[in-house]
Amino acid sequence: AVLTLNSPTSKRETPAANISSSSSLRLGRTVVCLTLFRSVSPLLTFIKPPTRLSFNIPHIMTPFTRSSSTLQSSVEGDGIDVDAEWSSMTVVQLKAQLKERGLPLSGVKSVLIERLDSMTTTTTTSKYFAKQPSSPADVATKTKGKTAVKTPTKRKSPTKSKSPGKSPGKSPGRSPRRVRIEPGTLKPPANWEKIYSLVEELRADRSAPVDTDGGEALPEKHLGEVVYRFQVLTALMLSSQTKDAVVGETMRILQGHGLTVENIHQTDHETLNGLIKKVGFHNNKTKYMKQSAEMILTQYNGDIPPNADELMKLPGVGPKMAFIVENIAFDTASGIGVDTHMHRMFNDLKWVTSKTPEQTREQLEGWLPRDKWASINYIWVGFGQEVQQQKEKMLKKCVASSSPREALGLVKKLGLDV
Repeated sequence: AVLTLNSPTSKRETPAANISSSSSLRLGRTVVCLTLFRSVSPLLTFIKPPTRLSFNIPHIMTPFTRSSSTLQSSVEGDGIDVDAEWSSMTVVQLKAQLKERGLPLSGVKSVLIERLDSMTTTTTTSKYFAKQPSSPADVATKTKGKTAVKTPTKRKSPTKSKSPGKSPGKSPGRSPRRVRIEPGTLKPPANWEKIYSLVEELRADRSAPVDTDGGEALPEKHLGEVVYRFQVLTALMLSSQTKDAVVGETMRILQGHGLTVENIHQTDHETLNGLIKKVGFHNNKTKYMKQSAEMILTQYNGDIPPNADELMKLPGVGPKMAFIVENIAFDTASGIGVDTHMHRMFNDLKWVTSKTPEQTREQLEGWLPRDKWASINYIWVGFGQEVQQQKEKMLKKCVASSSPREALGLVKKLGLDV
């Protein structure tokens, strides 16, 4: 009957008949569906119904006012899968779980997704499902470890008891300060007097470069003591890192210009630099000469300082230069002037064991008699020049000396190929 009413061939029904036919059709379909459902209903018991998601807004929007256990129990009551580890989910995982649920994008789910999207990407755990706090012992351990990383404590050295012999304030790791050697406190080397006398004999002819172009030979004595002393100082200032022949040539140029403290003070910097341009480090030496002339005129009444300590206050004047100037200009020897020649030779002879000319000076003053202090620089500097620069002449002098075997052995020890 249903099929007859719904048959497309019955075209002559009235509108009322059409309405009755449609109602009968819907009723027939419902009967068929119910019959099919009853036949398969025993099978549905083995199928787990789809999970519903029905969050309540207070459970989600106020996470910090509710404990994790309360939130979990609320979610279980609403039908959410408790096995999903909400407390350990990242933001990305939580969003994925929400999108898999059956709710539409409106309502609570859309609010959650919007709030998750607004979170920073650096968040590693969900803001809404906070992890349960650890035990007090774990918290203390983690806090202790973090504190140690952020603010490392400095390891303190153990306090040592002060010994009566040590002075306070000295750190145990530092090497002790070098003690200055006082004159006359060292034992002289063996046979030093014999070697010293032999060198004096070999230097008796005064034919080394220092004898003609050194600080003692170049100054003009006929212009007076004040000018003579200033020229001695000038010759020694020019001699640093410069050969004696160049120093002699430059000194004669300055003497032609007028080598007095007043004239050097009035000479402009460029002119003076051009006059001494052949010496080593002439730019620095020009500055030192101008500054020294100013100090001599204003602080020492136009004459050079009277002793080595005062001379070392002048710019460019060190201990070696000060002791030599003091010896030549004032005939006083308060110390020994040691240059590189003397430093090298005295170490070769094992008279000293030093690394610098200043250490050589201290060790020499520790054992050399004071009556030798004034002449040692002049004698040994010239001797070293002849050994290095005038080898043939030195060999002839050794052979003609009173002790040729000892003289040849001496120059051989100092580097001369015999």
